[in-house]
Amino acid sequence: MASVVQHGRRTGSNRRASSAEEASRMMQPPDLRQVTVLTKAEWLRIQDDLNQVNKDKERMREAAKQREALHLQSKEVVKLWSNTIAGQRQKKLEAKKIREEIEEEKRKLMDKEEAEYREQQRKEAVKKAKTQLYYQTDRVKGLHRALLLTEVLKEREAQIELKQRIKSASKDVDKEFLDTVKNKDERALKQEQEKALQKKLERQAVAEDIKKQIKDNELVKERQKLEDKKDGEEAQRLQELYQWEQRMEEERQAELKRNLMHAHLEYISNQDLIKATDAQKQEAEEEQRKLFLSAKQKMIKLRKEKEKELFSEAQMRRERIMNKLSVTQQQQTDNEEQRIAKAVAEQDAKQAQQQREEEEKKAAMLESIVAHRELMRQEKEQRDKAAKQNAQDTLEAKKEADRIFTEKQQLKVQKVKEDGRKVQDFNATEMAQKIARNQQLRKNEHEFQVMNAELIAEEENQFQQYSKDVINAAAQAQRNVFPLCKAAREGIGGGLGPIFSGVRPSYLVQDSTGAQMPTYVSDATQNIKRLNEVMDIQDAKKRLGFTWS
Repeated sequence: MASVVQHGRRTGSNRRASSAEEASRMMQPPDLRQVTVLTKAEWLRIQDDLNQVNKDKERMREAAKQREALHLQSKEVVKLWSNTIAGQRQKKLEAKKIREEIEEEKRKLMDKEEAEYREQQRKEAVKKAKTQLYYQTDRVKGLHRALLLTEVLKEREAQIELKQRIKSASKDVDKEFLDTVKNKDERALKQEQEKALQKKLERQAVAEDIKKQIKDNELVKERQKLEDKKDGEEAQRLQELYQWEQRMEEERQAELKRNLMHAHLEYISNQDLIKATDAQKQEAEEEQRKLFLSAKQKMIKLRKEKEKELFSEAQMRRERIMNKLSVTQQQQTDNEEQRIAKAVAEQDAKQAQQQREEEEKKAAMLESIVAHRELMRQEKEQRDKAAKQNAQDTLEAKKEADRIFTEKQQLKVQKVKEDGRKVQDFNATEMAQKIARNQQLRKNEHEFQVMNAELIAEEENQFQQYSKDVINAAAQAQRNVFPLCKAAREGIGGGLGPIFSGVRPSYLVQDSTGAQMPTYVSDATQNIKRLNEVMDIQDAKKRLGFTWS
């Protein structure tokens, strides 16, 4: 067959075909007349036909993959573009987010500023309220009244100076003007008197309040004393009730013991009576037995005497018969002898029969006596056994009763101990709670006093600082600072007494006026105080004359 060479579209050498030909040439020298040359497309088609591969589907799949890859690549490329719709939308969203963040920061800043402003307003309001409350206190009011008094004194001095000027400048001033000034002065004086009266009334009201507070405190103390007294009486009543219950329990226990003792004595007396009755019964049985034995001996004796009499009678009869027989022996025949012998034999048999019957009766009597004795012995053994059993049962019952009584007594004693321990625990708990309450009250009172002292000291410092500023301002304004200095004295309260724990009390007279007692501080009073309150003991010894060399 001639070789057929097929050529494809492309001309030129094929590298793969040449390599295949070189490999085949190296393996085996080919026969060119039987070699068919195929193109690559034909070879792939043949391979696909052999492998059953759908080339169109593969091609469509490859095309879809390429399109998908191109789409993703285009998305990645387009994503960075700013002139597209998606890019513009993304840019707007980012700008909106940044704008919202900026607005949120602005709002937060505004809220913070508003909170600070409100906090500042609140602080100012609190400060203003504290200042107003501080101005409403009695000492500040007194200081303000003293400040007003200084202003009034200054105004009065100015008026007096004006009046003197007017008087010196012109003595012929209109009388109406003078009257007006006089009326004004009188009104001012009247106002001062009214103010003095108002102060006096206020002082009286304060004194009444203090008296009322003292009275309330005394009432509270009396009430507390009454409560403590009631608590003590209640505790004493409970103690007496407990002691009465203990006495009643002891009496009941003693009564129970007496009853048990009486029952035991009664039981012992009953046992004695039973034993006495048994002894009497035994004595009676012994008497009966003795009587029976004596009667039996008498019967035996009588029976022996009877037997002797019968035997003597029989012997005498036998002798008489023998005498008769001896007398009539010769006269009687053999039949008579036989008849006599028979009679003798019958008599002997009769006597033997009587003797046997008597022996049988004696044996029967002896057997009956033995049986009666055995019966009495058995009955006595049964009675002793029953009495012993009764005594044993009574002893067991007594032991059981004693055990139960002992257990009950132990339980009662334990209960009494537990009740006493509970009462002691309750009393100890109550005392501990009361002590704890008192300690807590004292602690709270001490803390309150400390806090009150601190508060008083703080208020005193604040008031002194404020009064110092007011006095300095009044001094700079050339005002009379004596009322201010008097109102700015240390100690709370408008009294004239000494200072105690930061308080200056008022001492009132004991009459209907209720006026405040004045303070007398002079050299004499200071000397008396120095004499009565000596600080140097050596000085006191020298003053009293106790000197030792």
